[in-house]
Amino acid sequence: MNDSAYMLEALALAGMGWGLTNPNPMVGTVLVKDGEIIGRGFHRKAGEAHAEINALNDAERHGCCTKGATLYVTLEPCSTYGRTPPCTEAIIAAGISRVVIGSMDPNPKHAGRAEKLLRDAGIEVVCGVENAGCWDLNKHFFRWITTGKPFVILKMATTLDGKTACANGESRWVTGSEARRRVQKWRRLADAVMIGGNTLRTDHPMLTVREPENWECQPRRIIVSSSLTNEDLTEYFPDGRAEVVDLPTAAAWDEYLTEAGKNGVTVLLIEGGSELASSAVNAGVVDFVEFHISPKLLGGRESIPALGGESPLSMDEARKLYRVKSFTCGDDIIINGFLREC
Repeated sequence: MNDSAYMLEALALAGMGWGLTNPNPMVGTVLVKDGEIIGRGFHRKAGEAHAEINALNDAERHGCCTKGATLYVTLEPCSTYGRTPPCTEAIIAAGISRVVIGSMDPNPKHAGRAEKLLRDAGIEVVCGVENAGCWDLNKHFFRWITTGKPFVILKMATTLDGKTACANGESRWVTGSEARRRVQKWRRLADAVMIGGNTLRTDHPMLTVREPENWECQPRRIIVSSSLTNEDLTEYFPDGRAEVVDLPTAAAWDEYLTEAGKNGVTVLLIEGGSELASSAVNAGVVDFVEFHISPKLLGGRESIPALGGESPLSMDEARKLYRVKSFTCGDDIIINGFLREC
């Protein structure tokens, strides 16, 4: 196996922390010696041991000597004391001779420091192996750690002709079960899920992670409305885990996201409806868009479109997606991409 193959192994390990590590990034590590993997690890939860430490401990449990080994890690090792000691110290103490890094950490506390510390200790360092995949896994963390604001995902389910619901608001179900399971994956990653007041009244969604059962890291529920109050929400959410916000302007969006970021919201998932989606897009706060498109034609002038708001007068007003991906999910088609260049 070459560096790329071992890094892909580490990347698969990192993904096992999906939705569990916020506000920390997902990280995976593989230890290799004499062409054999002697240790594996990933970061399981903020405040617990980092991936590098778990891999070193794994090697020790199996009676493997780490001196002279190569360590593959998806994200630059931390180099400062936080809730855990710096991983660079543990790597040096373990006698690792070579470190291969997937993506560098833009966190100002760490950015580039690990590479210098490891080189100064006589360790060979290689950076940027499978960088695109390693970056993509933690794109939400990178946005939050560099701007202080959450990574905003807009997810919409539409028919092939761009409708999200009938004129009376009825929308169950636009897409199939496989696509709905994908929504559960996004909810597992999100610290907060946001919908509009009309969507709440019409659909009565619970906005919880149901797959797997008994998920501990349930996202906050955010309802955007100018008329509902927090007291009104007890009718829909008896557990009290919901709040109302009013976001009439771009400035209000910016203020809200800044405060949410300070309160540990690294990922905000917007699930509709059309007016809320339009408001977020027009305010310029959406980072990533994912549309689930069902092979159905609904029709109807009064059927509800994916994006509401004022009608543009020119195609020049259309917003372009970057780094677009498309794939099937059951009978449905998924199209996603960034709404700003990254």
